[in-house]
This record gives sequence, C-alpha cells and structure tokens, in this order.
Amino acid sequence: MSSINTRYMDEQQGKLHRTLGRLDIVLLTIAAVISIEILGQISSYGGETFTWLVVLTVTFLLPYALLFAETGSTFTEEGGCYNWVKRAFGRGVASVATVFYWVTTPVWIGGSMALLAGETFNHYLLPLDTHGISGYLFHLAFIWTTVLTAIASLRWAKWLPNSGAFSKVGLLVLFVATTLIYGLQHGFSGMAGSDLAPTLTGLFGVAPLLLFGFLGFEAANGAAGEMKNPQKDVPRGLARSAVVAAACYLLPILAILLVIPKEKITGVSGLMEAVGEVFVVYGPAAPVMTTIAAALFVHVLVTQGAAWMIVSDRVQGIAAADGAFFGGFFGKFHRQLGTPIRINLLSGILASIFLVASLTLIEGSSAAIFGVVLTISISTYLISYLAIIPAAVKLRLSDAASHRPFRVPGGNRVFAALGLVCTLWVALGSWVAVFPGTLESLVGLEYPFIEIWGVDQQVYTAFTLGTLGVLAALGIAGYLAGRRLRDAAAVPDGGAPERQPVHD
Repeated sequence: MSSINTRYMDEQQGKLHRTLGRLDIVLLTIAAVISIEILGQISSYGGETFTWLVVLTVTFLLPYALLFAETGSTFTEEGGCYNWVKRAFGRGVASVATVFYWVTTPVWIGGSMALLAGETFNHYLLPLDTHGISGYLFHLAFIWTTVLTAIASLRWAKWLPNSGAFSKVGLLVLFVATTLIYGLQHGFSGMAGSDLAPTLTGLFGVAPLLLFGFLGFEAANGAAGEMKNPQKDVPRGLARSAVVAAACYLLPILAILLVIPKEKITGVSGLMEAVGEVFVVYGPAAPVMTTIAAALFVHVLVTQGAAWMIVSDRVQGIAAADGAFFGGFFGKFHRQLGTPIRINLLSGILASIFLVASLTLIEGSSAAIFGVVLTISISTYLISYLAIIPAAVKLRLSDAASHRPFRVPGGNRVFAALGLVCTLWVALGSWVAVFPGTLESLVGLEYPFIEIWGVDQQVYTAFTLGTLGVLAALGIAGYLAGRRLRDAAAVPDGGAPERQPVHD
C-alpha cells in the first residue's frame, strides 16, 4: 500500500492560494456544520430530543472535535479526509469513502435545500409557482449560486459562507432572545418535565439527524492547502466552532420545544413556525421582523450549501488528481482560481437532476421511491465516516513520525477510545438511516413502515442496497480508471518513487 501522491496531484496543489486565516476556518466550519434546516425535524420528537442532544454533545460532538483538531492540524494537505483515509487504508478504500462523502452535497442541495429555500421564499417573501417557471428559476439559481461560489477563487468566495455564519448565529440569537421575551409575557407551555424522559424510539429517530447535524468539523481541511497556518489555526478554530455549534443546537431546540407543543411541530418548517409564534411580541412590527427572519433563513441555506460545495468538491477533486476518480479528468484545478472547476460543474449537474426529479415526482409510488433514494443518498454522508474516523485513529497509532502540534490528552488509548465511541455512534446512525425499523423490531417497538415511507420494507431495502451499490461501484470504477496516474507514482523495488510526467 502506497500513500505517495501522484505527480498530477502535486501539480494541482501548486495552483492553490493560501487565503484562509483562523477566523475564516471558524466561520467556514460554522457555516457548514450548523444545519438550521433540521432544527424543526429534530424537535418533532418532543422533549426527549433535548435529552438526547445533551447526551450526543458530550459523548459525540466533543470527542469528535478533539479527534479532528489533532488529525486536521497534523495532516494538512488539500483534500483533508481523502488523504487521511488513503494514508490509513489505501487509495481503494479512500476512493469509495470519498465518493460517499462528496455525493451527499449535490444530492442534498438539489433534492432538499433548494426546495426548503423555495418554500420559505414563497411563504414569507414573494410568491413562487413551485412547479412553474418562477419556481424552477429560483431553485436552479439557488443551486448554481452554490456552484459558482465553489468555482470562484477562495480569496473572494469565502465571504459568502463567512457572511452566512454571521447570519446563522444572528438569526438564532434573535430567535432565542425573542422566545425568552415571549415566555416571560405568555408563559412556556410547549414541554413538560416528563417529556424529557429518553426512549429508544426517540434515540432511533433522532440519532441520524443529530449526527448529520454534528458531523463536518473536518470539512475545512478539504481546503487545508489554502490555509495560512493550519497547524496552529485548525485546533483553535475547531475549539471555538464546537462551542458555537453546541450552543446553536441546544438553545434554539430548547426554545422550539418550550414554545410549540410536540404535536404541532411539523418538522420541515419547525423553526419558521416557531419564529412566527414568538415574533408576536413585536406587535405591529411582527410581519416585518418575520420577513427579515425569513430572508436571513434563505441566505443561511444558500451559504451553507456553498460552504459544503466548496469543501466537498475540493476533497473529490484531490481524489481525482491522485488517481482515485476517473484518471484525473475531474482533478484539474484552474491555475488562476485554484478551484476544481470540472468537479464543481459535475456537482451542479447532479444537483439539478435531483431538483428536477424532486419537482416532477410529487405523488404516488414514484414519489415514495424517490424519497427513499434521496434519503439513502444523503445517508451516505454518515456512512463515509465509518472509514474517516477509524482512519484518524489508525494514523495516531501507526504514524508516530508525523509532528502533532496539538495532541489529545491521555495518550493513544484515550484517543482510540474516543474514536471507538464516535464510530459506534456513526454506526448506529448509519444502520437506522439505511435499515429503519429493524432495531425497533428487535426490541419489540412498533414501527409503521408503510405509513412513514410510503413503500413496504422489502422495496425500501431493495432501493437502499441498490443506491449504495451504485455509489460503491462508482467509487470502484473511479479507482480502476485512475491506474495510469497511480502507476506514475509507483515505487520500484529498492528505489525512490518513480514519477513520469503527466500532462495537464
């Protein structure tokens, strides 16, 4: 197993510009990690949501942030988690894990985020014909704004996700403060103390959502080659991001639960529903304040999508340049912009396809099946961490030569234990997302499968395994097609790495 970079990868990294400082890392991480669009869906499980949120903050979020504060400050090549998995387990595993990590972003933006932004814009700002010209123009503009941000030079593009981080924190602070005022005036009636009692049903339901929201602290390392001082800035940046992220989940979710009874939380629009409920404290100014909140919400969604498009495309671009995704074609970085334009465009096309499918398949069995495929495609994000987190642990144990400017206290055993706990949480979340209802059946809990998913369990499982199989095959095919680049980095017996010129 060789972890030598291809010459082509080294050439592409030579086109990068170091423009990310410590504050940029903090803001990019906040923009990517804090998923305010799932706050309502998480809160729909009632008071026990807050209990499980506290549990996962302590047993997953903090250990996970520590793991990648050390790993991200030690291995600082562009491409982040691709290089870590490659170093630990080889290019073959890294190629599949990276496809799973990358594909989530365009599917999520086109099949979910653009639609949520359109729904919010239509309801609170200006009317849209969701399935007409105005709807398509809005949704496509949403998608291609994220793509163009990823194409632009990071020197300028970073300001969009940076502004989104400020908008996100500002919106949540405004909401929490307004909720406190509302509670003092009208009382808090949404949650009783008994609602905090945790259940297995709540755990199986909320774990994948919370994990999806917490994961991403290593995201900025996708652009590690563009950081000014990653060895110092990554640990400090992640420490600050972790504190902000914990507060931005704990306080708003608690506010939603205190204001809106469980049975009235619809999930998708839970945050904006809560905003509408508490903003009555502003009297005649309430409609204006709600409009401002909705505009901030839409801005946050597009900047969050842009942040993920920036980092995940760079990870996949580096994988391609290293001979792990179709021979390097998608690994070409633009010399002036320093961005992988071809993979950016591929992401935009994929997101647009899922958007059209989402707007076309709106009812019947086709809609239910598409919902299954969409859910599984997004769940691939969780699955990719079944390689990424163990890779961090293996590198700690096997790579003693690398300088580690930040080390998790307690030695290798503590580091391995933290990695094991995080991996077990991700394994639970992945299993529940991919095979829903199976753990409930195992412990004797009722799970109305057809009512929830619109298809029976056999159909769901078939499409689940089919979707995962297609993506795994894509990763394997990409790896096989990159042999020419890998051969150029082969190590002859008893010699130094032999690299043949690979033309751009």
